[in-house]
Amino acid sequence: MLPDPKFNDTLVTRFVNNIMLRGKKNLAYNIFYDAIDIVSEKTKEEGLEVWKKALANVTPNVEVRSRRIGGATFQIPSEIRPERKMSIGMKNLIRFSRRRNEKTMAAKLAGEIVAAYKEEGAAFKRKEDTHRMADANKAFSHFRF
Repeated sequence: MLPDPKFNDTLVTRFVNNIMLRGKKNLAYNIFYDAIDIVSEKTKEEGLEVWKKALANVTPNVEVRSRRIGGATFQIPSEIRPERKMSIGMKNLIRFSRRRNEKTMAAKLAGEIVAAYKEEGAAFKRKEDTHRMADANKAFSHFRF
C-alpha cells in the first residue's frame, strides 16, 4: 500500500480507504486532511499525533465470538490479531463520526477524533463495551478454538 501524499504514512492511506465511498479517494483525502487541520486548531497539538493516539484509544484488544457448544451458545472472548484490531478501530471511528451532528464530514470526523483522544465519545464507548463483554464472559475462555 502506498503512503499518502501529505504525511507520507501508509496508516493514513488505510484510514482514507475506509472513509472513501464509491471510489472517490480524492474527496476522502480532502475530508481527512480538513479533519486533521480542525483537530490541530481544537487541541493546539500536532493533528496527526492526536489522530494516532485517538485511533489507539478506540482499538480493542479482545472481542467475543459466538460458539455453539452442546445446544447452548457461548460468547467466547478471544484475542484479536493486529491487522483486524486496526481495521476494527478505524471502522468504529469512521462509523461513529458519520452519526455525529456537525455540518460537514470533516467536522464530524474531527469531533470524533478529539473525543477519542480524550477517551470519550461513541467509538471509545464501543471499545469499552467490547472489553466489558469479554471480561464478563471470561469464564468461557477455556472453550477457545
